[in-house]
Amino acid sequence: MSVPDSETVILVTRNGMGDAEPALQQTLIKTYFKLLDENNILPAAICFYANGVQLVVKDSPVIDSLKSLEAKGVRLILCSTCLNYYNLAEQVQVGIVGGMTDIIEAQRRADKVISI
Repeated sequence: MSVPDSETVILVTRNGMGDAEPALQQTLIKTYFKLLDENNILPAAICFYANGVQLVVKDSPVIDSLKSLEAKGVRLILCSTCLNYYNLAEQVQVGIVGGMTDIIEAQRRADKVISI
């Protein structure tokens, strides 16, 4: 069993991946998280903020992959301000609701930060 890479943090700031049409963004992010999970590529943390918090709520296309990554020890940090802004706090399905301080701490501890 793999263990999370304590050096890597992934930042998710949009409801999808890349700068493309929404449907393509959703397809890309779904594939990305599925491949991380299937190949046990485990970052220390994945931080969700801005539009990215839409990926951790009910009916998200990536919930199953995120639940599996979390079960493997990946910390999923969700921005409480963002969840409240989008009225999504009650729909969270995975992760730990935190704040910007938690996101900053994850970044500070990381040797590598990847924004997607």
